[in-house]
Amino acid sequence: MKTFLKILLVAALLLVAIKLGPVIFVGALIGLFAAAVLGVVGLSLLVALLAVLLAFALALAPIWIPVLAIIGLVSLFKRSNGNGTMPPPVAA
Repeated sequence: MKTFLKILLVAALLLVAIKLGPVIFVGALIGLFAAAVLGVVGLSLLVALLAVLLAFALALAPIWIPVLAIIGLVSLFKRSNGNGTMPPPVAA
């Protein structure tokens, strides 16, 4: 008797799934379309943000390029004792 009820339950669930299949399919298509639209909008916003950051970096280039050059020259010519720390000052 239990097996018959299980088969009957599976048959009822199968009928419900068949009847609701088109509704679920349309809902899935609408969700997929919404995700695609949001993905395109998000991607375009990301590209716009990168363009703003690039324009900001280019506008400030006259300031940060010489600063980087000076920092590079100072780090190139500073003396260190091998482990990255400066030696103690020598009293004359």
